Amino acid sequence: MRLKLLFFCISFVLLSCGEKVIEPPENLISKEKMASILYDMAILNSTKGTSPSLLSKNNIEVMPFIFRKYDIDSIQFTQSDVYYASVPLEYQAIYENVEARLENEVKLLEEQKKRKNDSIKKANEQRRDSIKKPSTLQLNDSLSKK
Repeated sequence: MRLKLLFFCISFVLLSCGEKVIEPPENLISKEKMASILYDMAILNSTKGTSPSLLSKNNIEVMPFIFRKYDIDSIQFTQSDVYYASVPLEYQAIYENVEARLENEVKLLEEQKKRKNDSIKKANEQRRDSIKKPSTLQLNDSLSKK
């Protein structure tokens, strides 16, 4: 009897995770657009935390900027966010998309930084090689004569 009850409870929990708790709003933002919105929000909020003067210098407020860029309003965003939050598997997929894009962006920025540093290092080495020290020249001349 306990085994049947346990099986029923586990089945109920697993099946209820996929059910829609609330109905989608009329103006539901697509998953792709929602992922883009959340990606931009992550970038802008990160900038706000690390370089707030950059945003204020360009007169950018995060949420009004997002609403203008994606042609949405706060109600549409909130309703769509609440809906996706009520469907955990879809919400998770959206956030995994955002996370993958952020990780890709970090990787690209690290590669650019490495290329820039390598280029600077190579230029410095070439400059050092083109400038010969007189003591090195004299040493080479004295060794070659013997």
